[in-house]
Amino acid sequence: MANQFDVVVIGAGPAGYVCAIRAAQLGLKTACIEKWTDDKGKTALGGTCLNVGCIPSKALLDSSHKFVEAQKDFKLHGINHSGVEMDVPQMVARKNKIVKTLTTGVGGLFKANGVTLLEGAGKVLANKQVELTKADGTVEVYEAANVVVATGSRPVEIPPTPTDGDLIVDSTGALEFQETPKRLGVIGAGVIGLELGSVWGRLGSEVIVLEAMDRFLAAADEQISKESLKICKKQGLDIRMGARVTGSEIKGKEVHVTYADSDGSEKVVVFDKLIVAVGRRPYTENLLAADCGVNMDERGFIFVDDHCATDVPGVYAIGDVVRGPMLAHKGSEEGIMVAEIIAGQKGHMNYDLIPSVIYTHPEIAWVGKTEQELKAEGVDYKVGTFPFAASGRALAANETEGMVKVIADKATDRVLGVHVVGPSAAELVQQGVIAMEFAASTEDLALTIFSHPTLSEALHEAVLAVDGHAIHIANRKRR
Repeated sequence: MANQFDVVVIGAGPAGYVCAIRAAQLGLKTACIEKWTDDKGKTALGGTCLNVGCIPSKALLDSSHKFVEAQKDFKLHGINHSGVEMDVPQMVARKNKIVKTLTTGVGGLFKANGVTLLEGAGKVLANKQVELTKADGTVEVYEAANVVVATGSRPVEIPPTPTDGDLIVDSTGALEFQETPKRLGVIGAGVIGLELGSVWGRLGSEVIVLEAMDRFLAAADEQISKESLKICKKQGLDIRMGARVTGSEIKGKEVHVTYADSDGSEKVVVFDKLIVAVGRRPYTENLLAADCGVNMDERGFIFVDDHCATDVPGVYAIGDVVRGPMLAHKGSEEGIMVAEIIAGQKGHMNYDLIPSVIYTHPEIAWVGKTEQELKAEGVDYKVGTFPFAASGRALAANETEGMVKVIADKATDRVLGVHVVGPSAAELVQQGVIAMEFAASTEDLALTIFSHPTLSEALHEAVLAVDGHAIHIANRKRR
């Protein structure tokens, strides 16, 4: 029957669309529901990541970095020029073109794999039925042998600084500025705040980042976070830790923000634009019928087990609506795992090896355990580091800030964590993910040949440094 499917996925973001494609590849009759529409009212696939998240922010990050290179670094390479200017509307238009290309591409992948797209808002009913409410208000009900909820997340709003879509914006609004604000405020020194703050900082904004926590990038290894903070401040970002925002007031074309400083004093800063980037929350409003049997916690996250199964057999939830880091690649892999489980296969997801990346320039990335975690767990470990300042490839590229850090178990030599701040940090950490997935030791990596000259040699040297065998830096004396 037309209204019956083996799998109905609600949400076409990186968790949902990947799940739908994999399910269809495995021979399951699959539909995917999406309600997001573009400015022309046409259904837009790809979720937050493709439309207003990962992809558009990277487009702006790369454009702004090239602008800084042209302004400051070209002369080092012997490239003489004058009068470099940034055309912000053109930069944003390029970003929009990339987004359209990729979102349209998801539609093409649906057609190629035989996924049925259902346009509208989905709701989980009892007995694995799914209600579809279309844009015109009409309602249809679909029967599904399996339902997968992948509705993603939305930015958190805080009472002291309600967004108005103009002077006070969330991460989505910060991607649409048509000119560089002179004074830019960012609430939140997390991934989104740092990335967006660095974009507009490079283009000339005076950027102040207000972060309520006392420690910068608390989830990262402390040595890496300290090095990253030093680099960010050197680039001109005014990052104020322990700054708890208590209120805001719009006066004309200015935003006056009040915050309690780390010493308890009250301070006021004035901005032309303010970005609120204090995190995201699961998008589960009006998603679950009261009698559907699927349960959520008080924050709106759907309860699932290690295989993303909810309390109702045959109903799963993946991505930002469930526990774990809100990362596109985590959601995608959960989608593949669930599709394979539904198809009777084993399915695999290693939650211990989900890499984290902040796409500032240089990048900050890590996977596995940090030093502070291992100390808390009482694990005896050893550490090796290597600075990019000693890398021939980094020197040639004028990308010498940062370091690679490798942590290994002292008894077994198994790699426990790889942490990088520096050029191509995300790619280097991915090498660590592969090694750790196969339970590699530092000796395994030390015996592996790395091409010369490459940035990845920094990982090789850090691995060698774990046991005091680095070649291209002086090794610390071992006690």
